Amino acid sequence: MQIDFGPLLPHYPSEIIAAIVFTIILTIVMAKFVVPSFEKMYAERRDEITGGMERAEKAQQEAEAALKKYQAQLAEAREEAARIREDAKNQGAQIITEMREQANAEAARIREATQAQLEAERKQAMDQLRGEVGGLATTLAGRIVGESLDDDERARRTIDRFIADLEAQDSAPTGGVS
Repeated sequence: MQIDFGPLLPHYPSEIIAAIVFTIILTIVMAKFVVPSFEKMYAERRDEITGGMERAEKAQQEAEAALKKYQAQLAEAREEAARIREDAKNQGAQIITEMREQANAEAARIREATQAQLEAERKQAMDQLRGEVGGLATTLAGRIVGESLDDDERARRTIDRFIADLEAQDSAPTGGVS
């Protein structure tokens, strides 16, 4: 029994030889022209994809490096700000201390000036009081004694003695007698 392959079975042996030659030529043309083109396109695509991935990785590394640099700068800026705040606080405390010292020195100077002024006024008042009390005492003593005490030396001694007695009474403690 004979198998009928229909139109697929060549009827002539020359068709088989022509088909084999055509297949060989087609294979050679494909291997020479089409396959290298596909290989070239495949290699370009592969390079493009791997290059894109490498560029992406490189860009990510650069971004990470920039982020680390930014974070380092930010930390440095924070440290500098903290140092500046601390310096300002120290300078403020130093200024306050200096101002207190200046105020204390000024207060001491004013106290000394006031004390000196009070002492000068006290001395002036004492001199004026001596003159007035001395004049009154001399006039009163002259009336009591009945003679004129216009002698300057005698009047001065009398006045000095009178003022000394007054000062002694002021400085002596009172014995509780009212």
